[in-house]
Amino acid sequence: MTSNSSLVEVSDLKVYFPITKGIIFDRVIGYVKAVDGVSFSIGQGQTYGLVGESGCGKSTLGRALIQLTPATSGTVRFSGVDLTSLPREQMRAQRRRMQMIFQDPMSSLDPRQNVESILSEGLKAHNIGADRDERRDLISRTLDSVGLPQWALSRYPHEFSGGQRQRIGLARALVLSPELIVADEPVSALDVSIQAQVINLLDELQSQLGLTYLVIAHDLAVVRHISDVVGVMYLGALCEEAPSDDLYRKPLHPYTKALMSAVPVPDPELEDHRERILLKGDLPSPANPPSGCRFRTRCPWAQERCAQERPELRLVEGHKVACHFAEELSA
Repeated sequence: MTSNSSLVEVSDLKVYFPITKGIIFDRVIGYVKAVDGVSFSIGQGQTYGLVGESGCGKSTLGRALIQLTPATSGTVRFSGVDLTSLPREQMRAQRRRMQMIFQDPMSSLDPRQNVESILSEGLKAHNIGADRDERRDLISRTLDSVGLPQWALSRYPHEFSGGQRQRIGLARALVLSPELIVADEPVSALDVSIQAQVINLLDELQSQLGLTYLVIAHDLAVVRHISDVVGVMYLGALCEEAPSDDLYRKPLHPYTKALMSAVPVPDPELEDHRERILLKGDLPSPANPPSGCRFRTRCPWAQERCAQERPELRLVEGHKVACHFAEELSA
């Protein structure tokens, strides 16, 4: 389900982490530019997929979106409200409307709390429910919505499978009736058969509740299945953004082309004859990114201009592409 009205608008967002030195680490000698000038929007009821290799800043961007990690500069507007400038108490009131599902369901759940305690924690923090009975009723209905039995209330995280633990994490987010859910690699720690169940559940809940998702993943097949729009991230910046089907049918950025060429194709004959693009070298350090285009050190089509001028994200054939030569590569 998609909408033209934007629920989330991110503009020139930067998240830098200081590199310190000295006996008490009091001297800043540089910065890790985890997120460096990212802009995008997510429509009401839309799923925005964010892909890229490990270390490109996807998770940091997701956490900055809901202010779990403070932004260095830039703005994040949620329903028109700039979250980056809100005082702490006002941000607390907004946080109920946005929740996060974490990558590892075991480490994100307190092993000393049972499921009822885990799910009631947010309700108590936001003063939802007059008493324990009212909160338990809300928790029970939320458990039903994610496909968990009522006996789960008294059990502890170690007593569940990985897929069940991820459902508990999803229930913890849903119990507060949020509008936005940031799902950070929600199925990467699960078996393939369980992945499909969780993805289908996310789809069903979105249809029923009108949820908006930011789904962070490195599995391109998962992102294609669940996303309306896909953003491809490289070294802290977006290099391409397009509607999901358009991006997979005809990627325009060299990095996106390389990612897509690595995705297996079910047809053996097509798989044997299609072109593979192998990237040379390693991902550069975000503390010292290359000049100009950040991808140029690994790009098979890099030219002199790429070292001198950083490409802007611009519209080419319905895609937003940060490449000086996107038109030529498309042709």
